[in-house]
Amino acid sequence: MAENATQWTQEDAVAWVKAVEHPTRRADGLTLFSLLREVTGQEPRMWGPTIVGFDEYAYFYPTGHSGTAPIMGFSPRKASLSLYGFTGQPEEAELLARLGKHKIGKSCLYINKLADVDPGVLRELAETGYRHGLTFKAKGEAGEMAY
Repeated sequence: MAENATQWTQEDAVAWVKAVEHPTRRADGLTLFSLLREVTGQEPRMWGPTIVGFDEYAYFYPTGHSGTAPIMGFSPRKASLSLYGFTGQPEEAELLARLGKHKIGKSCLYINKLADVDPGVLRELAETGYRHGLTFKAKGEAGEMAY
């Protein structure tokens, strides 16, 4: 079975975000550090070459595929900020309706810049998403949060 590409690395997550070339993505990344540290109580770790993650959970599929992934995370990509763990919770639809300009992927939330969204709603998405993610961590099972 192939090895998971998204694994925890030793790279310094803070230094990595501070080195992001795009000034808005860099500033937004530093803001997300603060938000996710507060919400999770965890320090950031790099997952693969481009994802900053907070906390982790193990997942297992009936096919035998398993691994670990961050419960919450983000990546300041060129096209947008990719936010992981901010969706999938029961409150998702109501909160996304109030968030502001965004797009949704299979398991992530895309935001062009933090200035485009309501920071209070983003915090609510982070808080409810993290609580939802902790249920997967406690159960040790795969689910909608498996990336």
